[in-house]
Amino acid sequence: MLNFTVGPVMADDEVLAVGGEQVPYFRTQEFSNVMLENEALMKEFVNAPYEAKAVFLTGSGTASMEAVVMNLFTEKDKLLVIDGGSFGHRFTQLCDIHKIPYEAIKPERGCAVSAEMLAPYRGKGFTGLLVNIHETSTGVHYDPQLLGDFCCEENMLFVIDAISSFLADPLDMQEVGADVIITGSQKVLACAPGISIIVLGEKALKRVQTNESKTMYLDLKDALKNAERGQTPFTPAVGILRQINARLRRIKLNGGASTEIAKIKAQAEDFRSKIKDLPFEIVSESMSNALTPLHPTTASAYDIFLELKDHYGIWICPNGGDMKETIFRVGHFGAQTTAHNDTLILALRDLQKKGLL
Repeated sequence: MLNFTVGPVMADDEVLAVGGEQVPYFRTQEFSNVMLENEALMKEFVNAPYEAKAVFLTGSGTASMEAVVMNLFTEKDKLLVIDGGSFGHRFTQLCDIHKIPYEAIKPERGCAVSAEMLAPYRGKGFTGLLVNIHETSTGVHYDPQLLGDFCCEENMLFVIDAISSFLADPLDMQEVGADVIITGSQKVLACAPGISIIVLGEKALKRVQTNESKTMYLDLKDALKNAERGQTPFTPAVGILRQINARLRRIKLNGGASTEIAKIKAQAEDFRSKIKDLPFEIVSESMSNALTPLHPTTASAYDIFLELKDHYGIWICPNGGDMKETIFRVGHFGAQTTAHNDTLILALRDLQKKGLL
């Protein structure tokens, strides 16, 4: 099975080998050393400031999104949320659940956020901005520098959900002024799903220590305290954390974040060059390297997903809701090569010959 989804994705042999090992006991110095190295490499790859900290939560990316909302913000805040698709909308749902006041900016589907869209919110007392920097449902990649500059000028906390964008697109925490970056194990890290990661800058750390959070499992104070010694408050997904360590070390050995980003960019560009004569429209005006969002002009997007899965052994990424029939997505990270792109293109051309595309 070839996997072109956006997570979980195909893992390399090194990560698979770690996943096949017995899971060790974790309340040891050896495991603490693994976790401390994971934190150091995560901070390096986003160019986090020295005082920043990273925590690893056992849970999907949504667990870290919720942990950030719960631990950093209260009913006294006033947030801006970029609600441009399914995943950006999730931040609004979390704010509703935890009774955090917010207003949503809703760009048109497939459209980026512009300075003109931000202008009406200047000087209105907003205290934070939450964004899924790569809206994976539509493929839009928002400009982190534009949003970061806005937050700096307005003295707002800047929270970036980079779950599918981390190591696929350039993201410099210090350059864009981000206070929080969130990612997960099953995207570019190409490990098993089950771990999400939060990198917190100085202002975010102060918020965590000052605010009272009403949670046990997602209490970031507790997570940060345990992280000082390379541990977690509760039993973590030990095997996945060891996979993450192997993957981060391999990325470092191969040249670091810039090399990984360049690899994924090349994979995306190769695929996009090969679909130019197929009956697809790219639906995003500002794309991430992570995936290509496609609208088939002659067939149902979901039918194409099913045909590829059932008859060719290829997974692409379907959409749900009102995009189910109109947009599918092709991911470009994981253990992929341009030869895999060729296999997918051949399958799509075969569907075209059969009148199914």
